[in-house]
Amino acid sequence: MLKVVARKKIDKSKVRHILIRATNWVGDVVMTMPALEAVRENFPGSSITVLSKPWVMSLYENHPAVDKVIHLKKGNGYFADLFEVIRVIGLIRKQTFDLAILFQNAIEAALLSYFGSVRFRVGYNTDARGLFLTHKVIRSDEVLKVHQVEYYLSILRAMGWEAISRDPTVHVSSENVKKARMILNSNGIKPEDFLIGLSPGAIFGEAKRWPVDRFARIGDWAVEKWGSKVLMMGSQKEKGICDLLSSSMNHSSLNLCGQTTLGEAMGIISLCNFFVTNDSGLMHIAAALGIPTLAIFGSTDPVATGPRGPKTRIVRHETECAPCLKAICPKDFRCMLSIQPEEVWEEMEILREGV
Repeated sequence: MLKVVARKKIDKSKVRHILIRATNWVGDVVMTMPALEAVRENFPGSSITVLSKPWVMSLYENHPAVDKVIHLKKGNGYFADLFEVIRVIGLIRKQTFDLAILFQNAIEAALLSYFGSVRFRVGYNTDARGLFLTHKVIRSDEVLKVHQVEYYLSILRAMGWEAISRDPTVHVSSENVKKARMILNSNGIKPEDFLIGLSPGAIFGEAKRWPVDRFARIGDWAVEKWGSKVLMMGSQKEKGICDLLSSSMNHSSLNLCGQTTLGEAMGIISLCNFFVTNDSGLMHIAAALGIPTLAIFGSTDPVATGPRGPKTRIVRHETECAPCLKAICPKDFRCMLSIQPEEVWEEMEILREGV
């Protein structure tokens, strides 16, 4: 068990209001879901408020473990960001939280809860923030080698709270499912169609992206061999990649990249029959929704960030330089270029047959 440095033990029976500082990126948020659920189980009578960036709020707004969401909107310039921080600190103070659990590793999370007068502040002792934590979980080398789901659960385990290992699940609102059905229907996709989603992007960098022309082969085979309808998913920043994929296919497809909110994207993915993706936030959402998900890995480590769940499968080639965790390959990109469409399709067939 990880070591915790603290002056006082937390009496769980006296904790009424809990603040969770969310991680900032979609995939990271999905991987914290088992820990969030464990917080609810350890404090069943407490209210839980999540402090998150606006672009991941949809992951919390329909979650049964969450009572309220506060957004932290930054990136609008120094003075605007300063006023936003002051606003959020004021909100935290007003709600008189007994406990803050900081899944985000940055010092900002500790400062917000410290100046917000949260009585107990729990988190890893990263980013020189130990002074602002009442309960410092000492991050070991060993905890950096486990899956990120276990990394976040380990914070709770270190505190002596029960936190069982489980796969992430996410919850889509009925409104977003309704919007998703309307979007698909307006583009000629019927409920009975076999729908395969392709996610060829990855915000972190091009080293995580399997070549677009190979995704196009998969899309065409899905049409020809499975009778599928094919759609592309991704953020506005990935629109160029999805546009290229759509134009590279021989068959028609539906390109929704950058055209939906995260909540609508979750609704659409929940209606897919299959999902093929790079290591990305949408990969984690698809897996957490129980959609058969085939993930292609190159520069990143599936041991740490791979999709979790019984309906997931990974394609990856062992190379001496991977995982390098770099955004851009400094060598010959062999970790991705060595993976051929035929191999990916074979794994897709195995996964489809097994679910």
